[in-house]
Amino acid sequence: MNPRQSVLVVDEATETRALVEITLGRMRLHTQSARTLQEARGRLARERFDLCLTDLQLPDGSGLELLRHIRQSHPNLPVALLSNGACAQASAGALQAGACQLLHKPLDLKQLRAWVGASLKQATDCATDDPARQLLGDSAPMNALRRHIDKLAHSLAAVYISGESGSGKERVARLLHQLGPRARYPFVPVNCGAIPSELMESELFGHCKGSFSGAVSDQPGLFLAAHGGTLFLDEVADLPLAMQVKLLRALQGKTVRPVGSQQEKTVDVRILCATHKDLKNEVEAGRFRQDLYYRLNVIELRVPALRERRGDIPALAGYVLQRLARDSGQPAVQLRPEALQALERYDFPGNVRELENLLERAQTLCEGRWIETDDLQLPSADSSDARSSAAATQLDLALHLQQVERQLLLQALEETRWNRTAAARRLSLSFRSMRYRMKKLGLD
Repeated sequence: MNPRQSVLVVDEATETRALVEITLGRMRLHTQSARTLQEARGRLARERFDLCLTDLQLPDGSGLELLRHIRQSHPNLPVALLSNGACAQASAGALQAGACQLLHKPLDLKQLRAWVGASLKQATDCATDDPARQLLGDSAPMNALRRHIDKLAHSLAAVYISGESGSGKERVARLLHQLGPRARYPFVPVNCGAIPSELMESELFGHCKGSFSGAVSDQPGLFLAAHGGTLFLDEVADLPLAMQVKLLRALQGKTVRPVGSQQEKTVDVRILCATHKDLKNEVEAGRFRQDLYYRLNVIELRVPALRERRGDIPALAGYVLQRLARDSGQPAVQLRPEALQALERYDFPGNVRELENLLERAQTLCEGRWIETDDLQLPSADSSDARSSAAATQLDLALHLQQVERQLLLQALEETRWNRTAAARRLSLSFRSMRYRMKKLGLD
């Protein structure tokens, strides 16, 4: 470690400050201390620090106020909050405000040294290589996204990454991991929609040898594979309801029980999740548990669609064409100005993924070293009209089905004298789903 690295310790208790300063001094770190919120702000204004440790309760304010001040003025400074058992609610708020770590009093010095060491190493790595530049584009939405990633990477809070298919949600998740204190531990992505429901519990939590047919050896599961690091649950809205209950239990207890085992195993993972669906609508429709939604959606991070940042298309297209040339070993082709303008006018329902596929096809079809507008094979006005006609037909069908659904609900409600529970039972619906449908159809 660099002896010039400096840590700010903020705590009213003299004995706590002394204990932390002695511990960090043995790690060859320089420390500065403050006992009040005002004193800490003054030191931050005058000096540069690599880390900050602050108590939640200060004589003239709270550690949360200091944390918010740091996130505004020094967004990349790692912060650990020191708390006692009486501060459980404040501790939960600290995660949302951007705390990197919660350390409980009396301090576990081994845990303190481990966090300090990991945070300083991560800060050094990030100073030499900025992974956030992997997000191409300098549009206002992308610059805002980078700022949010920088802030959230140092937090322990669960992040729900929303956005359309192909917009780059997994890349954002990887950056949150790479820029955070868990970067030296595994990043484990899981596509929840690609795992058969009967194998999902075994894949996530592991299984013991002989627990079911084909279980020829013990398998740890993806939670344990991500221990210490980050578990990214992609397309989390596709989880079956039965699996959502088990996932919620694992997140609340921070333990998993492998299939066939009687023993629970402790796991330490940061949870990131994503889906192209609207989770709020899924909750209202009864397809996603509300308690799990609140557990996963501590902070929402939205990835903009490509049509919202059309100014980034030239840089993205140039990067993709250079990469394709590198992979094929052929000279790079270029877009004619007219072809680039056509791309900038296109709405890209498949976002960046569609752009990549479209350019790979155009590179194969083009003659010479220039991609013409025709090589892009963008949907024509005729096909757009056909899509509009099909959409109108689907809308007519949707209205008809809505009328049929309304009639069935009214019939069941009238037969049960508007007893919603009895009507839901008669229609084989959950009460939550019944309530959602009544509200959607204006029957509440």
